[in-house]
Amino acid sequence: MARLADYFVLVAFGPHPRGSGEGQGQILQRFPEKDWEDNPFPQGIELFCQPSGWQLCPERNPPTFFVAVLTDINSERHYCACLTFWEPVESTQEVVFNEDTTEQEEEADEGGQARLSSTAPAQPSQLFAPKTLVLVSRLDHTDVFRNSLGLIYAVHVEGLNVCLENVIGNLLTCTVPLAGGSQLDSVEEGARTISLGAGDRQVIQTPLVDSLPVSRCSVALLFRQLGITNVLSLFCAALTEHKVLFLSRSYQRLADACRGLLALLFPLRYSFTYVPILPAQLLEVLSTPTPFIIGVNAAFQAETQELLDVIVADLDGGTVTVPECVHIPPLPEPLQSQTHNVLSMVLDPELELADLAFPPPTTSASSLKMQDKELRAVFLRLFAQLLQGYRWCLHIVRIHPEPVIRFHKAAFLGQRGLVEDDFLMKVLEGMAFAGFVSERGVPYRSTDLFDELVAHEVARMRADENHPHRVLRHVQELAEQLYKNENPYPAVAMHKVQRPGEASHLRRTHRPFPRLDEGTVQWIVDQAAAKMQGAPPAVRAERKTTVPSGPPMTAILERCSGPHVNSARRLEVVRNCISYVFEGKMLEAKKLLPAVLRALKGRAARRCLAHELHLHVQQNRAVLDHQQFDFVVRMMNCCLQDCTSLDEHGIAAALLPLVTAFCRKLSPGVTQFAYSCVQEHVVWSTPQFWEAMFYGDVQTHIRALYLEPSDERVSPSQEAGEAQSQDDERSALDVASEQRRLWPTLSQEKQQELVQKEESTVFSQAIHYANRMSYLLLPLDSSKSRLLRERAGLGDLESASNSLVTNSMAGSVAESYDTESGFEDAETCDVAGAVVRFINRFVDKVCTESGVTSDHLKGLHVMVPDIVQMHIETLEAVHRESKRLPPIQKPKLLRPRLLPGEECVLDGLRVYLLPDGREEGVGGSGGGPALLPAEGAVFLTTYRVIFTGMPTDPLVGEQVVVRSFPVAALTKEKRISVQTPVDQLLQDGLQLRSCTFQLLKMAFDEEVGSDSAELFRKQLHKLRYPPDIRGTFAFTLGSAHTTGRSPRVVKDKGPSLRNFSRNLVKNAKKTIGRQYVTRKKYNPPSWEHRGQPPPEDQEDEISVSEELEPSTLTPSSALKPSDRMTMSSLVERACCRDYQRLGLGTLSSSLSRAKSEPFRISPVNRMYAICRSYPGLLIVPQSIQDNALQRVSRCYRQNRFPVVCWRSGRSKAVLLRSGGLHGKGVVGLFKAQNTPSPGQIQADSSSLEQEKYLQAVVSAMPRYADSSGRNTLSGFSSAHMGGHVPSPRARVTTLSNPMAASASRWTASRGKWSSVRASGRSSGLGADVGSRLASRDLLSTPHTNGAPPDSGFLRPQRAALYIIGDKAQLKGVRPDPLQQWELVPIEVFEARQVKASFKKLLKACVPGCPATEPGPASFLRSLEDSEWLTQIHKLLQISVLVVELLDSGSSVLVSLEDGWDITTQVVSLVQLLSDPFYRTLEGFRLLVEKEWLSFGHRFSHRGAHTLAGQSSGFTPVFLQFLDCVHQVHLQFPMEFEFSQFYLKFLGYHHASRRFRTFLLDSDYERIELGLLYEEKGERKGQLACRSVWEYVDRLSKRTPMFYNYTYAPEDTEVLRPYSNVSNLKVWDFYTEETLAEGPPYDWELAQGPPEPPEEERPDGGAPQSRRRVVWPCYDSRPRVQPDAISRLLEELQRLETELGRPSERWKDTWDRVKAVQRLEGRQDGRGASSSLLASAVPHHRRSLGVYLQEGPVGSTLSLSLDSDQSSGSTTSSSRQAARRSTSTLYSQFQTAESENRSYEGTLYKKGAFMKPWKARWFVLDKTKHQLRYYDHRVDTDCKGVIDLAEVEAVAPGTPTIGAPKTVDEKAFFDVKTTRRVYNFCAQDVPSAQQWVDRIQSCLSDA
Repeated sequence: MARLADYFVLVAFGPHPRGSGEGQGQILQRFPEKDWEDNPFPQGIELFCQPSGWQLCPERNPPTFFVAVLTDINSERHYCACLTFWEPVESTQEVVFNEDTTEQEEEADEGGQARLSSTAPAQPSQLFAPKTLVLVSRLDHTDVFRNSLGLIYAVHVEGLNVCLENVIGNLLTCTVPLAGGSQLDSVEEGARTISLGAGDRQVIQTPLVDSLPVSRCSVALLFRQLGITNVLSLFCAALTEHKVLFLSRSYQRLADACRGLLALLFPLRYSFTYVPILPAQLLEVLSTPTPFIIGVNAAFQAETQELLDVIVADLDGGTVTVPECVHIPPLPEPLQSQTHNVLSMVLDPELELADLAFPPPTTSASSLKMQDKELRAVFLRLFAQLLQGYRWCLHIVRIHPEPVIRFHKAAFLGQRGLVEDDFLMKVLEGMAFAGFVSERGVPYRSTDLFDELVAHEVARMRADENHPHRVLRHVQELAEQLYKNENPYPAVAMHKVQRPGEASHLRRTHRPFPRLDEGTVQWIVDQAAAKMQGAPPAVRAERKTTVPSGPPMTAILERCSGPHVNSARRLEVVRNCISYVFEGKMLEAKKLLPAVLRALKGRAARRCLAHELHLHVQQNRAVLDHQQFDFVVRMMNCCLQDCTSLDEHGIAAALLPLVTAFCRKLSPGVTQFAYSCVQEHVVWSTPQFWEAMFYGDVQTHIRALYLEPSDERVSPSQEAGEAQSQDDERSALDVASEQRRLWPTLSQEKQQELVQKEESTVFSQAIHYANRMSYLLLPLDSSKSRLLRERAGLGDLESASNSLVTNSMAGSVAESYDTESGFEDAETCDVAGAVVRFINRFVDKVCTESGVTSDHLKGLHVMVPDIVQMHIETLEAVHRESKRLPPIQKPKLLRPRLLPGEECVLDGLRVYLLPDGREEGVGGSGGGPALLPAEGAVFLTTYRVIFTGMPTDPLVGEQVVVRSFPVAALTKEKRISVQTPVDQLLQDGLQLRSCTFQLLKMAFDEEVGSDSAELFRKQLHKLRYPPDIRGTFAFTLGSAHTTGRSPRVVKDKGPSLRNFSRNLVKNAKKTIGRQYVTRKKYNPPSWEHRGQPPPEDQEDEISVSEELEPSTLTPSSALKPSDRMTMSSLVERACCRDYQRLGLGTLSSSLSRAKSEPFRISPVNRMYAICRSYPGLLIVPQSIQDNALQRVSRCYRQNRFPVVCWRSGRSKAVLLRSGGLHGKGVVGLFKAQNTPSPGQIQADSSSLEQEKYLQAVVSAMPRYADSSGRNTLSGFSSAHMGGHVPSPRARVTTLSNPMAASASRWTASRGKWSSVRASGRSSGLGADVGSRLASRDLLSTPHTNGAPPDSGFLRPQRAALYIIGDKAQLKGVRPDPLQQWELVPIEVFEARQVKASFKKLLKACVPGCPATEPGPASFLRSLEDSEWLTQIHKLLQISVLVVELLDSGSSVLVSLEDGWDITTQVVSLVQLLSDPFYRTLEGFRLLVEKEWLSFGHRFSHRGAHTLAGQSSGFTPVFLQFLDCVHQVHLQFPMEFEFSQFYLKFLGYHHASRRFRTFLLDSDYERIELGLLYEEKGERKGQLACRSVWEYVDRLSKRTPMFYNYTYAPEDTEVLRPYSNVSNLKVWDFYTEETLAEGPPYDWELAQGPPEPPEEERPDGGAPQSRRRVVWPCYDSRPRVQPDAISRLLEELQRLETELGRPSERWKDTWDRVKAVQRLEGRQDGRGASSSLLASAVPHHRRSLGVYLQEGPVGSTLSLSLDSDQSSGSTTSSSRQAARRSTSTLYSQFQTAESENRSYEGTLYKKGAFMKPWKARWFVLDKTKHQLRYYDHRVDTDCKGVIDLAEVEAVAPGTPTIGAPKTVDEKAFFDVKTTRRVYNFCAQDVPSAQQWVDRIQSCLSDA
């Protein structure tokens, strides 16, 4: 029995000691006056009686009641029921308080003062003081307290004839049965009826089970006030230890809300600060750092505003405010959503029926009390689901004298599959859960509803998950049990209590509450106490039982872990592999090992491995041989590598006993255990792991201690066996439960003995673990310890969770120490000290928790250092012996094939080649096997870095994997630390990235010492960056093989020009004394002669004139003999041959000869004195003297002055190139003209020369030369003159007739666009080229000349010369007043941007590590980030612009940067697009030799070929050009004689330094080294090719690999490719690789065609059949599956060989076939077709399938070329060319008669440019979406077509000059296309409207 009330207190208002207006509570009386022994009087009650403060009140308020909760120092809660009423202040009091309370009155009296005495109006109003009756109890019976205090108040107010002392005495002596009334005999005792002696009766029902909280309606009210989501937030916040504050104006509501929240947390108990009603004076408690649940009156809301980490729940407003800095983790899914749904079903049952068409009759909602229990039942179910199976994770560490229980958190999280869950992690780490474990973990105790639920109902809950009604039924069942617990006897709940009358508090005749007689009350209390003493003590009979454990736990959500779901097959593989290992079948085991290592990513396989290994351990020891040991260690490492530091799946725990069991004998007396090889895992350095392991082992031993059969009864073995089997089934908790039951019955001696046994068990385990930990923490070789280098800091617990990354870094630092230097001992001690500290900390923690005696603990501390020291000594011997082990037999190294002249520098270092992020090598997107990782060796030769090896996965088969790249292509080398694929050990590695898109990511084998790896790096660096260009492979190659010649060769390479001239004597003999040589047309040498020395009679092709004028550069008046020799050699260079082909002048500079020729070849730079980076012969205007060139060159960067490099055969416009301008020169000339200061004269003369030079270029163009006075300025408006007076030195050239010709040429389009729709490029020559491009991203300048844009396609004032320059350089430039040249400022990227972009492109194509999100998205994203395609787009865009300008007759000077990077790219592309010759093999060679080599692109500098260039890095300007050519090649596959392979070949070898062609930065440097002409003169027989062109020639004779079979050129074609990024493709040179033989660009290394079946394969495989598997990532597809024509040519060659005939060259065969085809074509009447292919292919060449007749066999082969139908939109002039194509296509299907003419009629049309209006017959064709026009109605040939796809708008127009006069203005309309504006005029307004409407409807239909 327990007391209902401990104290009754009367608290009244008293004055504040400091005299402030506020009062304070004073305890007037308390009963009993002495404290109870078991329950002292709580201090501070007076604060809680009036939480808002004690204040006087101007009117009598109704009495209030609430229950405050006080918590004492022992965490006991005291319930203070407070009933407050108001009494008038006595006059004596009033006098005292009058002054103080006037302010108070004003505040408190809001509704006017209620005058209590009308008789004394003058007197200040009557004041009322609060008085409180307080009942203090440890029981929570709110209703009984309310009734009892109400009764006392009623007796006082109503003046009942009852003695108050008796009532209070009865109240204090009333006793209540303890919880669990059902266990008592009678209903009366369970439900106690009490009377306080005032004619009252009350029934007190005690709950059946004490542990279940009593909530009455508080939970239901909480949900009503806040809603589901808010309450769930508060629930999670309280569980995860956040601060929760409730606000309300009602104290009772605050108390209920706090009570409700606590009830929801059951079965966890809230153990932090809990104050449902906090007095105002204690508000500073809210800033406490600990979590709390507190209620505060809403009046103090302002004071709570600045709390930053408190979650505020406003009960009156229904809101919960979570601060930004607070994160409340939600419940794990699916529990969160399930709980939410069930709560809404309970709270709003109508919701389910809301949408029903025929809702059932409304069922009565459950009462508030019942709803409260249903809500609690939902949360009870939630906890049962969350904590299901928790008892299986309890470790019982001690049973006697008191149980000590620990919870294995990691195992629980791992088995529930919630390791990542933030919520559960925080709950398990919280105080509430610690209390839960210590309270509910006890195995023998009384149980309650939660224990039943978690043990027996979990399966039912899981089954009900998807059946809401079954869930609801279960909730209701639980709710009934909870309700019954609170109200066990509903029948007897009858109260009869006297209440005061209505408004009794307003009666005036109140006497104050009387002072009670203490003696009377005390006497009643003493009487009762005496009675109780006589009665036997009421001991609560607890029903203790063994707590049921319930079913083992399951994962909360069955997650499918993707590829690691372990099927039975995988587990079978693991078992088989282990049995092979232990049976000694090593080969079988080796085959299975990779599959096992893959399977071990899954949890089940790792468990299976541990289990299988356990079976092979006898008596804690298993001695293995070396190979077995290696296999076992490898598998263990693989298992452990995925373990987190918590080891939640228990893998490390299962392997811990095994690592000390498996061992091998190294030598007599020295044994190595497996633990020395598996230390590199983070789990071993985690204290929590060791604690969990320790407690688990202690539990096993304690259980065994009590399961041992007692010594007296030794039963026969059979019985023992049976008993044993029964014992085995009993868990440790069952054993503990049994022992706790027996404990009270044991004698004291027996109890003492058991306690000692348990303590010594724990102690012995602690010693055992100190040993175990030293095994796993002390490294075999302290200098090699990676993990422990960090673990030196393991002494500090903070660093206990070091990640592997820091560890590996620390390891690499560690290895750099010199172990000989005497540091070793110091380090070892340091490691030992760290381990000792770590173990001591562990021992301290576990021993104090497990109750080990302090003596034992001290002993342990002494032992630990000795244990560690002994172990270190053992390890030294093991380490020494393990070094002597014979190395494991590794596969033999495969030697790579080398080129002739290539030599090995470093022999093979064993490495593993790891996947580099490309999917193909690991069997990704392309299909095929996992070729990587591969095991082999890396070789370093004078030319390449080569890896050769075999895949580590034996199931792939014996494929040889080769990956190599030229040393010269290395762009980045970095050291890495990686896990080897087989052992899973961290090893040093190297990642080499090359600009040929290869990446070698290698892990060195452990046998490769760090010094070997370092040597490899140094040698590689030396070869990559030789100090001098002569150290490169291209140079050393020849000298290595021609013995005895090398010194002479070196001597010849003297740097002086005099030596050079001596080299040229032979060549010079041909030309000395010869005045003229007949000019011949240049013919490229035939196939046979190509690559052979020219025959003696083949003279130089260019007229050489000796009448050279005295040069400004040579002192003598005539050329020295040496200069002449130089000249004759220069004439043989490629550029001269090309100039002659283009008709660009002669070598004569005398004006007497060839005056008609506008340009001449000038030898002014033959000694490279004007410009080092230009070729010796240059094309300059005829009128410019050589001595002027020196001055002109000063205006340009690097002295690269404008020279002609190409002339259009049709428009005769020329293309010039130069470096960018210096500040002076043209720019200065165009800037505002200041008067030159004396210092500027020199500069000004240069400018003059420069202007003259540009003028000479302009004059040299035929259309601008004087032509019999027809030039006129009439076309110019005076505005264009700009008011400038022409300076005397600028010639006035004006437009003459050729303009019209060019305009008409544009109409009948020339050239070829690559599709009908695109908009990648600027439209035709709009009003002004600069401003036309301004709309693009390339350029942004206003109209240079300020003229309004003309609607014509070409503007009248078009310039003769456009200078394309850098925008930055041309800022502030004025236009040329005479419109002769015009500046086009453009923004271009710099070389450094190319470099940066290429770096990103490399990373995108060869990432180096697997992508985080596999699939194309990440590749495309990184490709876009690289901006490589954007740069290609800009280059193509500028080039097409220049092509258009040249084609329209204007010359162009490209003057960008220094004139050797982007200038070269643009100029070369322009020539390629404009001139079909350059699209042949020979022409492309000439183009590269002329523009890139002769004009000084800095190959050595951009390719960082020498040590000097190392800092500048690799900048692939030439590769970017090749990529542009590749893009054009894709769009026009029939226009190029060479194949895509040719471009890749050049791309690879321009960086490889195999040939000398792409070395050095200019002709001058090549001459210095004697490179330029060495091939002339005597030819070395079979010497390896030094020139890439020679190599290409030789190869072309043998194989058609460089030839494009679909080559069918149209001679006049100008190509205009799309440049939109959407139209560009990523070049497969960047992405493809061949692992069978390495890059296919060194032809000698690539194996020939697939071998005939009977031969052996080169890798030693068996003979193969004709069928073979082609793996895209492994084989070179073009070689394994050649195209049809190559196959036929090969077949033909093979047949000829078989017939014994000398095989014909493939080219001759091909030419014959083409000739035959042409003849056949003619006979068929199809007209002569330009090629075998052209007949079948329409003009429109975007994508095509080409059909070839195979002839004898008769089958039809389809060659499918690039078939990309990309439909970007086009630029205007592309459509014009495409128009022809589309019309050709349509004409095949429709004749002119059957044309679909949607609407037709006559319209006047304004001519394109300076032309009159003309009447034409227009036809609107909806089908073809065209507007065509004819001369007359009957014409069949249309004059022109307007493609409606280009039309942007149709708008009303205005009449212009020459328009028909008689027509109304409204009959004019304009059609605006992307290219130009067409002006039309109809006969009258209606027909104009009709036309506009028809055209508009056509446009809208489209």
